[in-house]
Amino acid sequence: IKEDFEIIDKKQIPNAAELKNEEKEKTEEARWSAPILSLAKKASENLALSYGNALKSASLVGFISKPVSNDSTAKTSARYHAMEERANLMNMMKLSIKILIQSALSLGRTLDSDFPPLQQFFVVLEHCLKHGLKVKKTFIGQNKSFFGPLELVEKLCPEASDIATSVKNLPELKTAVGRGRAWLYLALMQKKLADYLKVLLDHKHLLSEFYEPDALMMEEEGAVIVGLLVGLNVIDANLCLKGEDLDSQVGVIDFSLYLKETQDSDGKQDGGITAVLDQKHYVEELNRHLSCTVADLQNKIDCLEKTNSKLQEELAAATDRIGSLQEEQQQLKQQNELIRERSEKSVEVTKEDTKVELDTYKQSRQGLDEMYSDVWKQLKEEKKIRLELEKELELQIGMKTEMEIAMKLLEKDTHEKQDTLVALRQQLEEVKAINLQMFHKSQNAECSLQQKTEAISSFEGKTNEMLSSMKQMEERLQHAEKARQTAEERCNKMKQELAGRLDTCRQQMSQLDSKCSTLEKELKSEKEQRQTLQRELHQEKDATTLLKTELQQMEGLKKELRKLQDEKQQLEKVCEEQEQALQEMGLHLSQSKLKMEDIKEVNKALKGHTWLKDDEATHCKQCEKEFSISRRKHHCRNCGDIFCNTCSSNELALPSYPKPVRVCDTCHTLLLQRCSSNSS
Repeated sequence: IKEDFEIIDKKQIPNAAELKNEEKEKTEEARWSAPILSLAKKASENLALSYGNALKSASLVGFISKPVSNDSTAKTSARYHAMEERANLMNMMKLSIKILIQSALSLGRTLDSDFPPLQQFFVVLEHCLKHGLKVKKTFIGQNKSFFGPLELVEKLCPEASDIATSVKNLPELKTAVGRGRAWLYLALMQKKLADYLKVLLDHKHLLSEFYEPDALMMEEEGAVIVGLLVGLNVIDANLCLKGEDLDSQVGVIDFSLYLKETQDSDGKQDGGITAVLDQKHYVEELNRHLSCTVADLQNKIDCLEKTNSKLQEELAAATDRIGSLQEEQQQLKQQNELIRERSEKSVEVTKEDTKVELDTYKQSRQGLDEMYSDVWKQLKEEKKIRLELEKELELQIGMKTEMEIAMKLLEKDTHEKQDTLVALRQQLEEVKAINLQMFHKSQNAECSLQQKTEAISSFEGKTNEMLSSMKQMEERLQHAEKARQTAEERCNKMKQELAGRLDTCRQQMSQLDSKCSTLEKELKSEKEQRQTLQRELHQEKDATTLLKTELQQMEGLKKELRKLQDEKQQLEKVCEEQEQALQEMGLHLSQSKLKMEDIKEVNKALKGHTWLKDDEATHCKQCEKEFSISRRKHHCRNCGDIFCNTCSSNELALPSYPKPVRVCDTCHTLLLQRCSSNSS
């Protein structure tokens, strides 16, 4: 089978001379890298054997000799491909874990995030968790992240809730991949990575939502990897998540760490061939990653092209709409010009009519305008007074909130209570002064209310006078109509009596017609006066309704004043209660001062102890047993010395630590005796 592959950089392939120089320089590294390469060789041999056995079984069953459909061959090839990927990932995981443990033990210190074997371990673990992930389609595009199955650990194991909350609270992480990497970092620092993944593998029915059936986490290889991860509990990792860009890290496996190996003098030619083969596998892995990234970029380009075509269609529709709207705008302009000409003509006619009406209206309105101006001035003054009252209310509310904040601070800071007592008393005196000012202002508002009620009563008397004048005008109209009726009766009688005297009657009739015309003009003028009076009546009624609404508003203000008075009484009660509480807090302060002095004496006795470094202690101080991988070092948080786990298994709450911390046996007994003596 011919395999096509590309070499990205020719410099990566070593020459014979370079290999010889590396063999001479790296004789020391061969001691620990030899078993790693032996493991890699075994893994490649196992892969070749499994691949050959699979081909033989396929030929026996009839997969190769018989002509089979394209679907069945594709399925079998996909299965073999998945098996190869699982085996390769498992072997890489073994190598990375082994190198990580050996390098950590050789260094003998806690590992940082910049340590290359630790970085490569996380890259390999990320590839294992990504294997066989189902793709979830969203509005933005395709989403494929391993943080989804890791979130299930919080539901299955409540101990992992701290990790989940700390990962969610990190503001620097914006993608699911970054959150997943942070989760793995924290789980490794807790030394519970294997336990959490084992909980996931025990619930494979939940993992089936995220992984394909041929995925590594769904097969036996997942359990093997979890067993390998148990060995990492020997390592102490100190990883800082702040300041690291976990979202944009590229997860590419660096095979150069696993290829540092020098062969013996007998197998120099085999060493060069294995190096070339390893470089070939490295280049193939890089090509596979590049093809994946190219496929992702092509999918993004397709999505962008679709969105671009949609936007072009929307642009064409928008241009059509703009043209139609412009045509409609021109039509509307023509209609507006016609309406404008008509309105100008009508306005000229109405102006002439309104001039005549305004002359009559101004004469009758002068007295009322003066009355209304006085009323409006009074209303404006009242509104100003009301705004001032509202501002003072807001000041009181602000003072109330400040008092609440001060009380909370009093509960927290016991050492600063004596200083805050004086400030609180000053604030109480200011609140009392403000309450007195509010009381005086409420009395002034009640006086202004009485003045307003008197003004309203005077307005009601004036409206009654206007109604009486309207009644008199109506009586005049009735008398004029009666006079007209009598004049018409007289005309009829004169016509009957003077029928024979036509010449004389015509002259008299002309006189009578002139009189009738004058009477009709008077009637018309009286009717117009009546209409104007009715309009004025309507306006005055509207004014009375406005005054009634203002009266209702004044009643509302009275209610608000009553509420303010009630709130004032409540505030006075609260002030009294706070003064009592302050007195009680003063007593508690005196007691707490005495306790603090006792604690300071105890701390002075214990301050002679110093915090020992890890390198200074090789044996436990109490049992004098030597520290090893199984017997780890633990600091006592009280005295600072280093003990083993059995001699420092107790936990107590210290003044410098709010939660219970690790304490040695001697400090535990001393602190318990002190607590019992203080309580007695």
